[in-house]
Amino acid sequence: MSTSASAPPEPRPPGRVRLEDVAAAAGVSRTSASRVMLGQGKVSDRTRRRVLAVADELGYVTNVAASELASGGSSTVGLLLRDASNPAYGLLFSELQKAGHAAGVTLLSMTIKHDDQGRQQVASLHRLMGMRVAGLIVATGGVTSDQLEPFRDRLPIIRAGRPESSGRIHAVSYDEEDAARRLAEHILELGHTDVAVQTARAEDSYPEFVRSTVMTQLLESRGATVHRLEYRRGHDAMDESVDLARRGRVSAVMVPSDLRQLTLIRRLHEAGLRTPEDVATTGCDGILPGIDLLGLTTMRIAVEDVAERTIANIARMIGATGIGDDAGSGGSAEAGPGDPAGGRVVHERLPGRFIQGRTAGPPRTTGRTPA
Repeated sequence: MSTSASAPPEPRPPGRVRLEDVAAAAGVSRTSASRVMLGQGKVSDRTRRRVLAVADELGYVTNVAASELASGGSSTVGLLLRDASNPAYGLLFSELQKAGHAAGVTLLSMTIKHDDQGRQQVASLHRLMGMRVAGLIVATGGVTSDQLEPFRDRLPIIRAGRPESSGRIHAVSYDEEDAARRLAEHILELGHTDVAVQTARAEDSYPEFVRSTVMTQLLESRGATVHRLEYRRGHDAMDESVDLARRGRVSAVMVPSDLRQLTLIRRLHEAGLRTPEDVATTGCDGILPGIDLLGLTTMRIAVEDVAERTIANIARMIGATGIGDDAGSGGSAEAGPGDPAGGRVVHERLPGRFIQGRTAGPPRTTGRTPA
């Protein structure tokens, strides 16, 4: 019995199926098959359905890197993300993926939770480069500008989220200074004059360092007495915060993240102190699920806007899309490869939204017994 020419082709081991095999079985050119597998246009719906059906039958998997190398271009960008279990970074990851898909940019991601002075994160950037990505997005506060310098001359690179102090590295960041000022002004408006501020070290978390530093500076400039409590790995500054509140030395404690604020509130309650009746607290990020039910006083950082602007800029750098208006502000003429801003370094800072919450109220006027 003869076999019909239209019978389904016999499946082959996935690693041995070539694009030429798919094209021949589908009765189309290799170019048409390639366009279908890469999601490009210029093919009919009927051809697309036929090619995809045959590819599925054969077990064909597109080698995106090889296809992009063959075409002389790439739309794949490496993304280094710090601690995706953190709600703020988790949302940023999702929004970057969403914006990347809309812009035709594929993100190849790696994440690091704990690191020693950024060494593991720098190693991850090298690994991403080894995968022949067209550019890099660095969404972590744990890598310094000096550590990024060797990369900027080799391929387009941009920070997402963290403010960038260097005049040579592109960045789209949350306006951490604005967030800190608005929180500190709220505490002052409530009437607090004795405040504890938990402060971060720049090498541990640059965004939290900026937030805590600006909070402290503004409070002191307005005449408040500020108790600076530095935290680091192995020392969370919570005991000192609770002790100052218990002894009536402070009426408010400001911390630079909502996760720390929740820990602080728990520790205060364990010590028999109520929030905000006995001590006011503030945090920052505004991303935690159910934050409206928790009633935290905080700033909601502009995650969606940062993701959209980051992708728009990196897409221009690698030539993946024609998105956008003039990008960024400020910067020097040494922008590095793929400059999207006419010779200037992109430094965009996007403000967030204040959430008043219920954890910060006026200072208690009776019953305080300062030590």
